[in-house]
Amino acid sequence: MSHRKPLTDNLLKDKVAIITGAGQGLGRAYAQSLLDNGARVVISDAGTNRSGEGAAENVIADAARTLRADKGQLISYSGRLDSEEACRELIELAVTRLGKLDILIHNAGWVDYQFIEDQNEDFLERAIDISLRAPIWLSKYAWPYLKHSSSPRIVLNTSDRAMFQRYAQPGLVAYAAGKMAQIGVMNALSLEGEQHGILVNAVSPVARTRMWGITQPPADLKPEWVAPGVLYLSSPLCQDTGYILRASNGQFTATRFCENPGVVYPRDLKRVECESVTDVARLWQRIKEV
Repeated sequence: MSHRKPLTDNLLKDKVAIITGAGQGLGRAYAQSLLDNGARVVISDAGTNRSGEGAAENVIADAARTLRADKGQLISYSGRLDSEEACRELIELAVTRLGKLDILIHNAGWVDYQFIEDQNEDFLERAIDISLRAPIWLSKYAWPYLKHSSSPRIVLNTSDRAMFQRYAQPGLVAYAAGKMAQIGVMNALSLEGEQHGILVNAVSPVARTRMWGITQPPADLKPEWVAPGVLYLSSPLCQDTGYILRASNGQFTATRFCENPGVVYPRDLKRVECESVTDVARLWQRIKEV
């Protein structure tokens, strides 16, 4: 993998960004990429464990100390994002300290396993808090400021383990539900943001981070190899909305759920007509066709 220089150090000059889950792994790589390209950045991370529990302020403190940034370019926030008030506080911190907001990247999340027969409310609520409530509340309070930005961008976070049945894993029900929820949030906000020029996309990254369960830097699947895609989605170069950018090992592909040609929703799906369960059973192979 070659390491190319940024397109321009000033790609995000005068832009202000918030990145959640930026203490380690992917979020930290995104933060460095935005900093290298001129953005002023607020990094947020509560330092929770792989189950979304606990807190460790040293996580964000270490990131703030080791990220390469000019004076006044980087601000850190160690609070949790499990309430509407906490999300509002993070947005207001960025605007109060840096004067405006142009970019919101919601990377925060956690990966842990709980089989369906063992599913409990606390575990599920933590997953819903970070993957559904947080992006909605963050977007709510960011929205008035993004409407005044010259190139407002929101980047949410999803996963191939939620989108594709072939990559699903037992025990990831809560995780997959939260990641699919962010696709719904993306679709709705991308439409709601059109009149204001607010572009809302999502990234589905693969990288070997602490959530993967490793302690040594890998030879492949590095977080910094995902960062160029997130930098693009955050920048004025991106002019699309409502796309999912799959990113892994320095490779990228953009996708979205597309309708069949000629569909007049919801009355005419341009597909297979059936009048009974017998018809559905008899025509099932055709119904399954793309």
